[in-house]
Amino acid sequence: MNERFFRFLQERIGLDVESVGTSMIERALRQRCVAVQARDLEDYWLCLQQSADEQQALIEAVIVPETWFFRYPDSFKALVSLAHKRLAELAGVRPLRLLSLPCSTGEEPYSIAMALLDGGINPASFQVDGMDISPGSIARARQGVYGRNAFRGGDLAFRSRHFSESDEGHRLDERVRHQVNLEVGNVLDAALKRREGQYDFVFCRNLLIYFDMATQQRVFEVLKLMIEARGVLFIGPAEGSLLARLGMRPVGIAQSFAYVRHDQAPAARPSAAADTRTKQPVPAMSARPRVPAPASVPRGQVDGAANANSEHELLARIAQQANAGNAIQARADCERYLQRHAPTAQVYYWLGLLSDTEGNSQEAVRHYRKALYLEPQHPETLVHLAALLASLGDKTGALRLQERAERAGRESER
Repeated sequence: MNERFFRFLQERIGLDVESVGTSMIERALRQRCVAVQARDLEDYWLCLQQSADEQQALIEAVIVPETWFFRYPDSFKALVSLAHKRLAELAGVRPLRLLSLPCSTGEEPYSIAMALLDGGINPASFQVDGMDISPGSIARARQGVYGRNAFRGGDLAFRSRHFSESDEGHRLDERVRHQVNLEVGNVLDAALKRREGQYDFVFCRNLLIYFDMATQQRVFEVLKLMIEARGVLFIGPAEGSLLARLGMRPVGIAQSFAYVRHDQAPAARPSAAADTRTKQPVPAMSARPRVPAPASVPRGQVDGAANANSEHELLARIAQQANAGNAIQARADCERYLQRHAPTAQVYYWLGLLSDTEGNSQEAVRHYRKALYLEPQHPETLVHLAALLASLGDKTGALRLQERAERAGRESER
């Protein structure tokens, strides 16, 4: 009997039910039955067919927004660098246009605005649109008042710059809110085609992984249509392999999760003063076993430090090459690392990602599983392997890994 509700959600919002788990949908159905005093699911189905408001209410019950300010902070650092470059190209012809979709309760579009303002970009030089299918989420975003859960991570200096204390929570300054236009909208709405080429930057993160392959293609075509020919698409960490298969490539800034069309030239390297990519630590590096020194070499402190240094430099080079799209060199550096040092999850993660991007799914699965053997809670591996398994039809395995990734994320935040 639940199948018709699953089909309804798939048709209305493109949801692949297996990606979130049938138990979540069934729980939402029970909640709505109680809310409308339906006798059973048959009675509720009749109610659903007769009421547009109830259809929206069910969608709202299924969508559980999980977001916070400056989630994936390196993406916003990359945005500021790319925005300065794009403004120089526009030479004052028009302001930058940015889109956050889905924008949930506003944390992402407001983070975009705060990042650009803090990056020295004139408020008159950009405008951010935020769109979400949930009217309730848009209403909360327009209020601009946030509780403790919206502020996570170690760097919360932006809160003192852009928020004021109130009885309800932290209230966002009008200067930031003025930069963001919020509206209700569905990424599958044909009306979005009218926005062809409208945006320089689009943030659409952690959405594609919840769709089946046919819907992923539909949504991607809409996103590509809305982005200006030289525009940049920011996605979630688990969605890179999907975009690679759909004709996009990374811009070449580590941990930015930013993609452009394949026919675009690589993004210009920022000036030396602004370039901090190679100074950033490689994310999610596990504590690696020490490699014993050869018997003929004294294990002095200087030699030990040099060995660790070369190990770190090699990992950093792998990350730089992989994010720049230089797969051959990145793979060669991975193999070099495994010859010289003890195996680590991060290297097998990169090998998996390289194979995944090249379309070699089976090899990617093998590398990802080796990474998880070495570090069972390796976050990037969990989300990428989950997305790959989902695309291969293993919904159960994908869901299990997604749950592990969520638990790992919560543990990391604590």
